[in-house]
Amino acid sequence: MTLSAFIDDFLKREANAQVAFLAELVKVPSDNPPGDCAPHALRAQALLEGLGLKVEAHPVPAADVAATGMISAINLVVRETFGPGPVVALNAHGDVVPPGLGWRHDPYGATVEDGPHGPTMFGRGVAVSKSDFATYTWTLLALRAAKAAGLPVSGTLELHFTYDEEVGGDIGPKWLLDRKISKPDYAFSAGFSYNIVNAHNGCLHLEVTVTGKQAHAAMPHTGVDALEGATAILAALYASRAALGRTKSTVAGIGSPSLNVGLISGGINTNVVPDRVTFRLDRRIIPDEDPVAVEAELRKLISTVPVMPGITIDIRRVLLALPLAPQPGWEKIAAALQRHGRDILGVEIPVEGVPIYTDARHYSAAGIPVVLYGAGPRTLLEANGHNADENLRLRDLAAATRIVTLSVADLLGG
Repeated sequence: MTLSAFIDDFLKREANAQVAFLAELVKVPSDNPPGDCAPHALRAQALLEGLGLKVEAHPVPAADVAATGMISAINLVVRETFGPGPVVALNAHGDVVPPGLGWRHDPYGATVEDGPHGPTMFGRGVAVSKSDFATYTWTLLALRAAKAAGLPVSGTLELHFTYDEEVGGDIGPKWLLDRKISKPDYAFSAGFSYNIVNAHNGCLHLEVTVTGKQAHAAMPHTGVDALEGATAILAALYASRAALGRTKSTVAGIGSPSLNVGLISGGINTNVVPDRVTFRLDRRIIPDEDPVAVEAELRKLISTVPVMPGITIDIRRVLLALPLAPQPGWEKIAAALQRHGRDILGVEIPVEGVPIYTDARHYSAAGIPVVLYGAGPRTLLEANGHNADENLRLRDLAAATRIVTLSVADLLGG
C-alpha cells in the first residue's frame, strides 16, 4: 500500500474519533478575554495523552500572562521524531473571542446538524481555531501509524497548541521560539481549506488620553474641556482615513491600510466639564508599510492637532503586531498544499494575503517559512468566525486533514 492510500484509509477509519475530539475541545470555554485558558489546555492535554501522545506542558509564568491582560495560559508541545530530516511545526490556538449575542445554538454545545454542505458543527472556536487542534493531531496520528506500518516517513513533527492568539501571540508561539523550546524548519498555522495565506496585515493599537480640568457645568469657562480636545483629535484621525484608502498593497488579498477607533470613555457626570477622555484606536498596517514609520506618523498627527490651552495629550502603545512577510521556503509548503488540495478538493487553491493579523508572524519573524492552512470554508464570513453560530463543515475538516497530512509527509521526506 502506498503512503497516500494508507493515510486516506487511516483517516476515514478515524473520522468519528476526530469529530468527537473536536467536540470535547469546543465544550470547554476558553474565552479571551478574560483569558483564563489553563483549564482548556489541561483538557486538551488529557485528550492528547488519551490518544497515546506524549505532551509537554509549558505553563507561562504569571507575570508574563498578566502583562497580556490574561489570567492563565499553558503552551502544549507534542513531538514525534520519525527519523532524520527537517522539523515541521503545526500551530493552532485554543483561545477564542467571547460568544456574544445572537446564537441559535449553545456556543459550547458542539451541536452537529445537517446543512446544505453536509453535517456541520456549531460552537465558539470550532472554526477559529480548535478545528486545527483536530486537523493537526490526526496528521500526527496518521503519520505515526504509517511509520509503524513500515511506510516511508522521516523527519520530526511538532504540534504547538497555544492560547494567546487573540491578544497577539507573545506568550504563545513567540514564547516557545524565544526560549528555544522549538526551532522548526517549516511551520503551518491555523487557516482555512480553500486558500493558503502567506502574508497578512500588522496591527497597531494606541491608547490616547486627553486631560483637561473639571468644572461646574454652569461655569464651563472655568474648566478645560477634555472632550472638546478629544473631539478635535478624533476629527483629524477620521479625516486621515481618506488618504489610507488611496494606498494599495501589492499583496493580493490585502487591500488598503485602515484606522478605527473602537473604545472611548471619559467624563465625571452630566453636570461636570469632563476632565479626562481616553480612547483606543486600531491601525492596520499592510506588508508594504514600515510599522515604525506608521506609528511615528500617527503619533505626530495626534500630538500636533490644535487644541485649547490647558489640554495635555498622552499616547501609549498597547499593541504592535508586525505584518507577516513571506520567508524564503514558504513556496515549498504552498506547492505541496496546492498539489494535494487540487487532488482532494478538485479546485485550485490560491495563495494570497489576508487583512487580519495572526500569531503566524512570530514564526516568520524568527526566520521560519510559514503559511496559514487548515480546516474551514472559504472565508471567515462563511464560518461565522468571531460571530454568532460559528460553524465548521465536517467534510472540510476531513479534507483539510488529508491535505495537511500528505503535505507534511512531503516536507518531512522518507
